[in-house]
Amino acid sequence: MKIGVLQFFSWPQRRVPLATVYARALERIEVMDRTGYDAVWLAEHHFTTFSVCPSIHMMGTLAAARTQRLRIGMAVSLAAFYHPLRLAEEIALLDVLSGGRVNWGAGRGFDRTEFTAFGVTAEESAPRFREAVEIVLKAWTDERLTFEGEFHRFEDIEVLPQPLQEPHPPMWVAASSPPAIEWAAERGFSILMDPHSSHGEIARKQKLYFDFLEKFGQPVTGRELPVARLLSVAPTMREAEEVARRGADWIVNAYADAKHKPVLPFGGLEEQGKGDPVERYLNGVVLYGTPESLVDEIAKLRGEMQLEYLMCAPLSHESFTLFTENVLPRLA
Repeated sequence: MKIGVLQFFSWPQRRVPLATVYARALERIEVMDRTGYDAVWLAEHHFTTFSVCPSIHMMGTLAAARTQRLRIGMAVSLAAFYHPLRLAEEIALLDVLSGGRVNWGAGRGFDRTEFTAFGVTAEESAPRFREAVEIVLKAWTDERLTFEGEFHRFEDIEVLPQPLQEPHPPMWVAASSPPAIEWAAERGFSILMDPHSSHGEIARKQKLYFDFLEKFGQPVTGRELPVARLLSVAPTMREAEEVARRGADWIVNAYADAKHKPVLPFGGLEEQGKGDPVERYLNGVVLYGTPESLVDEIAKLRGEMQLEYLMCAPLSHESFTLFTENVLPRLA
């Protein structure tokens, strides 16, 4: 079983200097490199203290410089907001500088503020995202790029540098809604599973994805599907639940106002207002417990879904430490 970390850069109540948030995250990444983690997956967000990391490619360069073996994942490059040639160049440069350790994850985005600020409508975001993904992959595999699409046109361009990994870094797309899952399967892309859907929803989406793969004649076996799960670990179940509750409350409130509400279905975020959203996270979204109980819970989830790659998002530093020292060695 592979284990990665979905690294947010949360700045709750701005309690510490923002530089401290980055320093602590980079220290944690160094620990990941020395232990059994497969990758750190960096989360891109804009205009919110929920996670202050607008450039995961720049952050990835720092992470690569401080590590030797850890893979550097994008979770995700919000491709609809980039010029696709610039995106292809930046990720390829990171792949070269890291010695070929990039995992590229691409996503459409879901935050209303981001769409408005970058001038991308919700309706336009899907075709922009898909066209950007197509251009990036062609830029990495064509000796010279010629492309004509709905939003971009290029003729005979040599995109440099090229990625170190051949034919390009392993690639995933974030897909949560059925149309996104269908598109990914039709193209043969592997998918990243979001941290806001319940365990049961993840299992249903995985089944839908594999059904679509078979429908479109795409290979089914041998795929890594990282499943992002919020994580709370503590010495007692009561303490773990308290951390999980605070984390869920932070997430819900970060997207409670109108400007940050999702413009697209994304796991449980679009279900705010349907019951207590914090309780929803506690009752089937967050993985929480003691180290011993979590080993059992993860084993149970492996029987309920395809969970061969767990991408955990610790909700506290203690959660990361206890998981690294007491759970990871029993799983990885």
